Amino acid sequence: MLSLRGVESFYGSSQALFGVDLDVASGTVTTLLGRNGMGKTTTVRAILGLTPPRRGEIALDGQRLDGLPPYRIARAGIGLVPEGRHIFPTLTVRENLIATARGGGWTEDRVFALFPRLAERAGQRAGTLSGGEQQMLAIGRALMTNPRLLILDEATEGLAPLIREEIWRCVESLKADGQAILLIDKNLDALLRLADRHHIIEKGRIVWAGGSADLAADTALRQRYLGV
Repeated sequence: MLSLRGVESFYGSSQALFGVDLDVASGTVTTLLGRNGMGKTTTVRAILGLTPPRRGEIALDGQRLDGLPPYRIARAGIGLVPEGRHIFPTLTVRENLIATARGGGWTEDRVFALFPRLAERAGQRAGTLSGGEQQMLAIGRALMTNPRLLILDEATEGLAPLIREEIWRCVESLKADGQAILLIDKNLDALLRLADRHHIIEKGRIVWAGGSADLAADTALRQRYLGV
């Protein structure tokens, strides 16, 4: 579904990505792993056109995305749950969901069924929600765009363990529904359980790609690139 080939991105004159190749197959959960500052979020920004690649190709279902403005990339079918959530704090929960809504299977009622806490707080301003509730809202908001591919950047960062488990249950449910997901997170145990394929990025380069069984079995690889 999503294909990156030879993607190179820069911040000014400083190169951040060096020929990144990455694939996300339809209906699968794929991870992008690596230590802080290695290029994970920059890869997401390149996909979304926020840090446009200077070289390489990015395609969704064969449609070239590189060179398009971010709003057209979003309309092509990519939904983002950004690091830090970035919900609209002065809007209510319901208004946050309506703001991004596009026609399709995901509706307000379906988001509320996935996250009952949001239904209870539908009329509450988003800025007053807990961190976990804001993350649920950020996921719901992205789903309301009815994306073909959902990207979650630091899906459970800074969340309490119980909330973290609720987010993982959400990801499991989305996977069961056939939603393609690109997932960035540091909770390796959960990722090994949920994901079909993993990519490790180091200093702007993909240095390893493979399945959960291979990653779980290779202790040296995890220690070298992930510090676990």
